[in-house]
Amino acid sequence: MATPPAPRRPSALGGLAQNVREAFWVIALGLIACYAFFVALGAFAPGDVTGVSVAIGVLVVLWLVHAWAQSHRRDEGRDPRLTAARERRGF
Repeated sequence: MATPPAPRRPSALGGLAQNVREAFWVIALGLIACYAFFVALGAFAPGDVTGVSVAIGVLVVLWLVHAWAQSHRRDEGRDPRLTAARERRGF
């Protein structure tokens, strides 16, 4: 009987990088929401602040690409042994 390979511990730097990436996307989404709120409120017109509008447009495109990539990466976290056990039981 073969023994399964020992699980690898994630490095501390990898965890920190993951947290920084997640924080960036949360902050980006917050900036997009603030911009949309103030435009909807009428505090400024998007044409009056062209530089900010372009920057927010770039953030929106980046966030959409990120969300699309994350939606295609959902199966990475699943343990194949659990999937096989579920399929064996017929669920």
